[in-house]
Amino acid sequence: MAKRMNQKLKLLRLMQIMLEQTDDNHSLTMEQILAELQRYDITAERKSIYSDMEALRLYGIDIIGEKGNRTCYYHVGTREFELAELKLLVDAVQSSKFITEKKSKKLIKKLEGFLSRYDAKKLQRQVFVSGRIKTMNESIYYNVDMIHEAIASNVKIKFKYYNWDVDKKITLRHDGDDFCISPWGLLWDNENYYLIGYDSLAGIIKHYRVDKILKLRLDKEKREGREYFREYDMAGYTKKHFGMFDGKEERVKIEFENRFSGVVIDRFGKDVVIRKSDEEHFIVTVDVAVSEQFLGWIFALGSGARIVGPESVVERMREQIRRESEMYG
Repeated sequence: MAKRMNQKLKLLRLMQIMLEQTDDNHSLTMEQILAELQRYDITAERKSIYSDMEALRLYGIDIIGEKGNRTCYYHVGTREFELAELKLLVDAVQSSKFITEKKSKKLIKKLEGFLSRYDAKKLQRQVFVSGRIKTMNESIYYNVDMIHEAIASNVKIKFKYYNWDVDKKITLRHDGDDFCISPWGLLWDNENYYLIGYDSLAGIIKHYRVDKILKLRLDKEKREGREYFREYDMAGYTKKHFGMFDGKEERVKIEFENRFSGVVIDRFGKDVVIRKSDEEHFIVTVDVAVSEQFLGWIFALGSGARIVGPESVVERMREQIRRESEMYG
């Protein structure tokens, strides 16, 4: 009975053997394929393997047969993912702080399944997950899924939100009371995942780091704030919020030295309007959430950048510089 069941799995085992053991640089002969099938207690004739190969081709597996030294060699050519593409995905997984170290290793192991065992070793060589700064909140994956479900179902969500204290202990915000938010989107910025939603009590749009959300659950109330998000630019949100810190949104005029044109385009995008002020400087006018992080970004560029308007933001920069000077005075 067991042997008969094994025979029924012949086509699947053949696909597994070809995908795992062959690639553009590694092939199997017919004798080797029959021997590999025998390891699974499956017997087969050459003719049946030829027809099985054709069935796999029709299914979409790129089985290639090439003759050499009076022998035919078989291997899988084009795959769903190229090695270079999977290396990019591995880089994204291992560099993402919001994915825990444990989950990173599991995801990378699954990505290896898209390659032959030979190319999988090349993928393993670039994996450096241990020691990286990673979140410790394993529930983030289920949080993301539940947030998508809430958006699809048009309902609010409730959750606890936490910070770390100086003793490296979790402290709940709002004295442990629930946050009740209407979710409208998820945003990945600066290696973190953020929930973008509408706070009905405050009447404003807010964002929350998903890896700091605990005990997330769906609420029965319908979402609110649709009018705020009808023409809302999610991508533009990250341009305005430096380090995703909140601040009063203002239209700010900034003068830069010409050498910082690349920095400006990297930060605000290629569509930013650049206007020359003289041969060595240019001016941009951008909408930003004016926070200490924004002021710090300007300050870090040294004499190559300065805020020229509005006066309220210029004065805030002066005050920030005074405070910094006193701190180190």
